[in-house]
Amino acid sequence: MFCYQCQETAAGKGCTVRGVCGKTEEVAKLQDLLIYVLKGISDVIVKGKMDISKLGNTNYEVLSSLFMTITNANFDDGSIEKKILKMLSIRDELKKTVTANDLHDAAIFTVNTRESMLEKAASVGVLSTQNEDIRSLRQMITYGLKGMAAYAEHAKNIGLENLDINAFIYEALAATLDDSLSADDLVALTLKTGEYGVKVMALLDTANTSKYGNPEITQVNIGARKSPAILISGHDLTDLEQLLEQTKGTGVDVYTHGEMLPAHYYPAFKKYDNFVGNYGNAWWKQVSEFESFHGPILFTTNCIVPPKSEEVKKRIFTTGSTGYPGCRHIEADANGKKDFSEIIALAKTLPAPDEIETGSIVGGFAHNQVMALADKVIDAVKSGAIKKFFVMAGCDGRMKSREYYTEFAEKLPKDTVILTAGCAKYKYNKLKLEDIGGIPRVLDAGQCNDSYSLAVIALKLKEVFGLDDINKLPIAFNIAWYEQKAVIVLLALLYLGVKNIHLGPTLPGFLSPNVAKVLVDKFGIAGIGTVDADIELFMAQ
Repeated sequence: MFCYQCQETAAGKGCTVRGVCGKTEEVAKLQDLLIYVLKGISDVIVKGKMDISKLGNTNYEVLSSLFMTITNANFDDGSIEKKILKMLSIRDELKKTVTANDLHDAAIFTVNTRESMLEKAASVGVLSTQNEDIRSLRQMITYGLKGMAAYAEHAKNIGLENLDINAFIYEALAATLDDSLSADDLVALTLKTGEYGVKVMALLDTANTSKYGNPEITQVNIGARKSPAILISGHDLTDLEQLLEQTKGTGVDVYTHGEMLPAHYYPAFKKYDNFVGNYGNAWWKQVSEFESFHGPILFTTNCIVPPKSEEVKKRIFTTGSTGYPGCRHIEADANGKKDFSEIIALAKTLPAPDEIETGSIVGGFAHNQVMALADKVIDAVKSGAIKKFFVMAGCDGRMKSREYYTEFAEKLPKDTVILTAGCAKYKYNKLKLEDIGGIPRVLDAGQCNDSYSLAVIALKLKEVFGLDDINKLPIAFNIAWYEQKAVIVLLALLYLGVKNIHLGPTLPGFLSPNVAKVLVDKFGIAGIGTVDADIELFMAQ
């Protein structure tokens, strides 16, 4: 196997025996093969000039398949094998309707056993592209598409889609098979991926807010009650909505975990009396926090850490694109409805969560809410009460080097404000950083996809201050990354013209030296240094 799609990849170069995330060699190879099949489907659609509005459920299946391969989403080799066979069947049906005769191997190869799948996977993985720079760019595009697919799937689950986004995914996947494309061609495609990254995050923002309302400033309880409970993790708000509807009046509480925390900010969910708070911290602390929770855990998207305890494993349920061997999976029916009765019944038999902390945290500062405070924010900037904003969005993770972000937040001058989204917030959202004239010094916009809100805020401030360049704003970007949704957020920011982004705790292993140089020279991308030196650098800009 070879995988270097996440920040924690072995030695910063690549996992070759077993994923640091916990995935086995078989899972890694099957995921590689699934991506290859998706590229074959895209080759058929692009060369066949197919009308994707007539593809029915194929568009959704492609999104779901891409999502399955994101870090920490699906460790179940059986479900991935099943998905490969399903997508091969779709590919072969599509081929019957086109006359293209120059199809790539990805569109015509055959496999029918696990052994033949693994044999084929060994020849089509990351390292099958020999040129290091071409490989780097192809992978950066592919990882961006994985993040894009995740956001597009969430929007589709709510009932909103943009077929232009699906068309671009096919275009870009097919392009990664085209050996005639130069490095310059792929750089251009990488930026185009960022353009569609902006579109997909805008799509999901519209989907979320049209159904659940605009996020509003909310105090979220982080303590625990004495009732049996279910913990829901991940990102999918439709899963949360269905769970809350099915637990109404049952005596079972529902807590969020990790990236699901921002669900508390949406008005639509505040009507549920049993939606009682957030339990724990970022995804990587779940091994100990799931022990003390006692109740069932529902994973709606990625962020799974392989459980060490069989007792905990028996309480884990997966749904959507997620999966873990031995854990029960909840499928949706033809209308997208899911039956969570088994989870609820189990919760009633288990003890209430142990309280691991008390108090509350505040969030809900998406673009609509911040714009409602615009006059106050602008006055604070003009008066000098706020000297600088720091965008510290992105991901948290296990590496000790990520303590940098906690120290960075603690040492920032008291006339600065942190804008955040994603689980990176857990490095500092419980610190006592006070406020500036009633404006909290940590403004949490929401999930990783809500980084779109931070871009909207920046663009609005640029307009208000009459600037011709977003980089002239008193905003610095110090972003932590972990997986592929962070990749599409980064590419989206680059497309919007944001420069001098610092990315850490390490630069991606999939960047070749030459590709890294392009990002440095053209966009000013940099890594992180020491906290004191970086703060001095940022404040001087």
